[in-house]
Amino acid sequence: MKIQLQQLSKSFSEKVAVDIPQLEIGDGEIIGLVGNNGAGKTTLFRLLLDLLRADSGLVLLTPQGDPTTRTSASALSSQTSQPSQFSQLSQSAAHYDVSQEIINPAKSEEWKKMTGAFIDDTFLIDFLSVEEYFDFVIKVQGLPPMDWNASDDLLVQGFKEFAEGQIFDQKKLIREYSAGNKQKIGIMAAMISRPELLILDEPFNFLDPTGQNFLKKLLLAYHRQTGATILISSHNLQHLVDVSNRIVLLEDGQVIKDLGNDNQQALTTLNNYFKV
Repeated sequence: MKIQLQQLSKSFSEKVAVDIPQLEIGDGEIIGLVGNNGAGKTTLFRLLLDLLRADSGLVLLTPQGDPTTRTSASALSSQTSQPSQFSQLSQSAAHYDVSQEIINPAKSEEWKKMTGAFIDDTFLIDFLSVEEYFDFVIKVQGLPPMDWNASDDLLVQGFKEFAEGQIFDQKKLIREYSAGNKQKIGIMAAMISRPELLILDEPFNFLDPTGQNFLKKLLLAYHRQTGATILISSHNLQHLVDVSNRIVLLEDGQVIKDLGNDNQQALTTLNNYFKV
C-alpha cells in the first residue's frame, strides 16, 4: 500500500505533535520511525489509523491494485504439504476487491480491511482467551475460521515460533498474561489477516532478547511472503535498522531526516544524531 501525507498537522493546545508538509511511503517499503519521546511517532500512527482527527491536511492510501505484485496464498500453500485453513484465509485477505483508487481514511472504511495495527494493549480484548480473541479478529474481517493446532501455514508457523510455547493452549485470559506476551498477542492479531499495511508502535517493548529476535525474523518473513507496507516505531536503533529499508527521523512532529537503509547504512547517522 502506498501512503501519501499532505500538509498533515496535529496540535494539542500549544504543543505541535505532527507537522509534515509532505511525505510519501512507497508500496512494499518497511519504514522505521524513530525519534525521542514526544517526537510525534504515536500521534502520526493514530492519524494514519483515523484514531485522531487532523487539524489540517490529508492522509491518502493507495491499495495494491495488481494481485500479481504480491505473493499469493496459493503460492505459499504450495510450499507446504497440504493447503491449510489459514492458506484459505490468507487468500481471501490477499485479494481485496479494490482498484488503484486513492482512499482517504477519514472518509472511507475500505482501508480497514487492508490494515493491521497494534499501538498498545488497549487494542486487546483482555477478558477473552487468545484463541477466542484471534477468532474474533478473523470473524470481524469476514474470513473463514481456522484450527490453530492443525494449521501448517507458514505465517502460523512463524507465530508459533514467536510465541515460544507461552501463548497458545494456556487456558487463561489475555489479562493474565505478562506484558511481553500481551505484546506478542497484539502483534500477531495485527498480522493475522495478512494486511497489506501493517503498523506497529514500539513492538520490541516488553519482549525479552529472544522474543525481539524472533519478532525481527517474523516481520522479515511476513514482508517476503506478502509484499506488505510495514511501519514500525522503536527507540532501539539496532532493531529498527535490522528490519527497515528506510528510516524516518521525527523531532517535534517534523521529519528531520529521511534515510535510505538498504545496507543498514542509516545506523551511523542515527548514532551520531542521538549522541550525548
